[in-house]
Amino acid sequence: MQMGMIGLGRMGSSMVQRLLAGGHQCVVYDQDSQAVDQLVAAGAVAADSLDSLVSSLQAPRAIWIMLPASVVDDIIGQLAGSLDAGDTVIDGGNSYFGNDLIRADVLAAEDISYVDVGTSGGVWGRERGYCLMIGGDGAVVKKLEPLFQSLAPAADSVSRTRGRTDSNSTADKGYLHCGGHGAGHFVKMVHNGIEYGLMAAYAEGFAMIDKVERDGMAPPDGQGGAGILLDVDAGEIAELWRRGSVVGSWLLDLTAESLADDPSLQRFGGEVADSGEGRWFVKTATDLGIPAHVLTAALFERFSSRGEARYGNKMLSAMRLAFGGHEEEQE
Repeated sequence: MQMGMIGLGRMGSSMVQRLLAGGHQCVVYDQDSQAVDQLVAAGAVAADSLDSLVSSLQAPRAIWIMLPASVVDDIIGQLAGSLDAGDTVIDGGNSYFGNDLIRADVLAAEDISYVDVGTSGGVWGRERGYCLMIGGDGAVVKKLEPLFQSLAPAADSVSRTRGRTDSNSTADKGYLHCGGHGAGHFVKMVHNGIEYGLMAAYAEGFAMIDKVERDGMAPPDGQGGAGILLDVDAGEIAELWRRGSVVGSWLLDLTAESLADDPSLQRFGGEVADSGEGRWFVKTATDLGIPAHVLTAALFERFSSRGEARYGNKMLSAMRLAFGGHEEEQE
């Protein structure tokens, strides 16, 4: 199958390589000419502009956008005038699901299809495959299925869930049509919210292990004895938990690798960014009236890591001094 890819960052480039390996023809465009050249060497066709990309594809075209959410509408606007009825635009980045509904309506007026694909796999997707959460018209999604099949992991990459009997679902193959426009990005937003919570849980737990390994811990509740001393570090615990523990996961595997490479995590400053999907998740949970305590706290902790709690903490010190005379260390 032929496809155009706009955006050749860490994921877009790897996705093209996986599609090429699957026998697909790819026309690629990015402002970084070096990224384009690398894929041309792998068998892709270069486009030096959006118009060039469109003209290099045979109708009906399938054009995949793999760019930050903030620029997707601008790219679609530039593409729309060059596309023909029957073409399909696919947004595989982390876009807000509400925007998908607007884009689908605008493109439908020109008889152009729109598909939203929540894409998970990160920098390992080229090797492991990508988990694809798809929203859009069912007939259009079906036509694109050869692309999804090549991008997703093989069905035997994970053992089949015991008791599962739905043989008609493609979930076992790593891709799934989740519903109409916006459904793919909605499911991906929830996925990323869960990801925030899982990451925070590991981080908080390993922080406790690191603290006690370094400093020890006095006996709790005034009990006698020498207290708690750990003779192993967080990396050893991570390696242990990878084997048979109920908290084992690919995320734990990556954590263990990170600790093996940098046991003290010295290369990291401790400030954690958020991609925007965590904010959308919290807003949507509020709109739905769904309690999301853990995932909301995980998002707010990322804000705190960037110093956004500093003023509030100073205010707490000011109030403690005012009502109780509690002196706290100054900067």
